[in-house]
Amino acid sequence: MENDFGWDDKPELNITPLVDIMLVLLAILMITTPTITYQEKITLPKGSKTQKSLEEKSLEIRMDAKKKIYIKDNVYDYNSFPDSFNLLAKQYDKNISVYIRADKNLTYENIVYLLKSVKEAGFSKVSLVTNG
Repeated sequence: MENDFGWDDKPELNITPLVDIMLVLLAILMITTPTITYQEKITLPKGSKTQKSLEEKSLEIRMDAKKKIYIKDNVYDYNSFPDSFNLLAKQYDKNISVYIRADKNLTYENIVYLLKSVKEAGFSKVSLVTNG
């Protein structure tokens, strides 16, 4: 008796649908994993209420849209600021933080000029303050 059933072909496993499903599951896992947040109960130690931390002194420099520069109650002209600031900087410690607040309508060049002047006076901790 001959084999009339046509079973001479070797069966092959088609894994393409399996790979497609695994890639979809991997993509879903990659998207949802960063959104999972964990909450852990942490009991922080009690601090001393009698001792307050020392407030670090800082210097705030403000520049308005008309290029007027303000330090505390003093007003400086844009062009003469480096010379005036070098004289003023002698009374400050060079390790204090300097915060620069500038109007958003000023050009990049104006802000860099102000930063350069402060750095040349010897201050190393200079930061730009923004809203938000």
